[in-house]
Amino acid sequence: MLLADIQKNITNGRKMFALLVDPDKQNEADLLRLTEKINSPAGPDIVLVGGSLLFSNIDATVATLKRNTQKPVVLFPGSAMQVTDKADGILLLSLISGRNPDFLIGQHVLAAPALAQSGIEVLPTGYMLIGEENYTSVRYISNTMPIPYNKTDIAVATALAGQMLGLKALYLEGGSGAAKPVSAEMIAAVRRAVSLPLIVGGGLRSAADVTTALKSGADIVVVGTSIERDYALMDEIAKTVKGLND
Repeated sequence: MLLADIQKNITNGRKMFALLVDPDKQNEADLLRLTEKINSPAGPDIVLVGGSLLFSNIDATVATLKRNTQKPVVLFPGSAMQVTDKADGILLLSLISGRNPDFLIGQHVLAAPALAQSGIEVLPTGYMLIGEENYTSVRYISNTMPIPYNKTDIAVATALAGQMLGLKALYLEGGSGAAKPVSAEMIAAVRRAVSLPLIVGGGLRSAADVTTALKSGADIVVVGTSIERDYALMDEIAKTVKGLND
């Protein structure tokens, strides 16, 4: 239902907002306060769970979210260890911007048996890291070079390759705590080149950043780090997305 719902929203011209929850940065009390915001009329459409590293129990985080909200809870895994059958689905991320086989197929092989048994929905997603020379957590853990912010042609070619390989969605990622978001020009160019659902995250710190990404062609925006620092920002972003849909 995850992909079907996303495609239905795209067909209807409706943009979506996904909240990214890092289990290492939210204890149970934090999660309970967060679910109050998630359940509000201006809450996100989807809750993503995951991170580059994971010291906490992802099962417990997902279970708490599932008990306290009706919103879809979807895994956003940094590795095969971040898989649980308690979620509604998973963005099975293939890091197509890099050349590290472990994040192109290796981790997927490790996760596949558990995913097959879990019965959760799998959404194969081309993950494209966009950035500069500074090290984000994603770049450090994945040991891959990002596509430079100004290399729109490389981003477009990579997105096209992902679509031709049969992936079902694309994710342009500035990286957790990125200095700046993916540019409007790059988002627009990728949007023109491919027909897949386009997710954009990383470096989105304000409603204005979210508006720019969505108006440039993103179907879904993902915000995590900024909301961890300021829960009130979730309401602002959700209302902004709703306003674009009205």
